[in-house]
Amino acid sequence: MREIDTDQLASALGSRATVVDVREPREYADGHVPGAVNIPMGRLSDRLDEIDRSAPVYVVCATGNRSSAMTDFLTAAGFDAYNVVGGTTAWTRSGRLTHS
Repeated sequence: MREIDTDQLASALGSRATVVDVREPREYADGHVPGAVNIPMGRLSDRLDEIDRSAPVYVVCATGNRSSAMTDFLTAAGFDAYNVVGGTTAWTRSGRLTHS
């Protein structure tokens, strides 16, 4: 599995990349990486058609556990997927704001 840190994610936000937040809707509503699309882990397999297969996909959760599993799933499904190490917790601790 390929992983990136929050600095690499911040650099990628201006590109064609897609950020998928696999947390539950209430977690997402409390704050998320700007531009992230909320597709809860349990719904990801049903919503693959919503993700651009031609661009990198950065997968984020609260700490990196759920996103790690979903990155493996997306990679096996043919996506160019990367796990964001530390998730939104690391994003916030790095001084970046989440959107709510």
